[in-house]
Amino acid sequence: MAKIHEVAKAAGVSISTVSYALSGKRTISAETRRRIEQAVRDLDYRPNAGARMLAGRRTNIFALTEPFRADTHAPTHMAFVLATSIAARRFDYDILLLTEEEASVGMRRVASSGLVDGVIVLDVAPDDERVDLARRISLPSVFIGVPDDHEGLVCVDLDFEAAAALAVDRLADLGHRSIGLVGHAPVAYEKSNFPPRVRAGFEDRAAERGLAASVELPEPNGRRGEGVRASVRALLDVGATALVLHCDDAAHAAVLDELAQRGLAVPHDVSVVSVGATFDTTAFHPPIDSVPLVPQASCDLAVDLAMRLVEGDDVAPGVHLIEPGYQDRGSTAPPP
Repeated sequence: MAKIHEVAKAAGVSISTVSYALSGKRTISAETRRRIEQAVRDLDYRPNAGARMLAGRRTNIFALTEPFRADTHAPTHMAFVLATSIAARRFDYDILLLTEEEASVGMRRVASSGLVDGVIVLDVAPDDERVDLARRISLPSVFIGVPDDHEGLVCVDLDFEAAAALAVDRLADLGHRSIGLVGHAPVAYEKSNFPPRVRAGFEDRAAERGLAASVELPEPNGRRGEGVRASVRALLDVGATALVLHCDDAAHAAVLDELAQRGLAVPHDVSVVSVGATFDTTAFHPPIDSVPLVPQASCDLAVDLAMRLVEGDDVAPGVHLIEPGYQDRGSTAPPP
């Protein structure tokens, strides 16, 4: 295996310059960096993690705390795990995935072990147990999500309130006066930080625009999504001419199927907008307008901030919200 002095010799620079280029601790000229990167590729050089730890230096590993529970929606969660891993690789970092249901256990373990340089926190609950721990440990921590008590923390997330408001504005501008929200199951509003924010954004903007707004939080009962179907019927019965969906992909499919069974066409009879989806809403029939949650955007920013903290940069605590964008797929129209 190639050694760092061989990389330095091949690039025509000192060993310290190679170290600075790989760690990012100092600014290196573009030409010098190019020569070093070429030498690294040619020699297939890999920094030794054990040697870094023995020297009291970086491990080039971030811990990603992502508790897996019985109700975990695996596709969404794994999308964030993959996006975080891709973002970390841009800095030559790897990810150590912590999946204990009691989330603080793994986080406490890596904080005392010296195995990682920082912690990225996923699946954030409103009253998340990891908040107090993040304040006590010396490791830099970045939350992807916003707990109720976020004082002193660095948090990253989509602006879910603005995302819901964007959907409501779209429908109000088209002339809809009665709209409905099909949300997650009630338990999600206790365990996750973002469903309450979507609901608040929906209800607040509907009130501002003078719309009648109803909310349904269906239980996930029945293989055919009977809870979701019942919610759709309830919203239509109170006069909703447009639906905002903040639920998983199976619930989206159940909503569209229920509308079709009732002989209602999208968008001519009922308009539909999806908020906060991580999946492709163009795969439905018909495709659905979306204000998406893009895992890569959140994870790129979180890893960037984590790296700045590791570097010792002055990153002020606070919430970094990502501006939502509307994707028109043809599923909205003026009310019939």
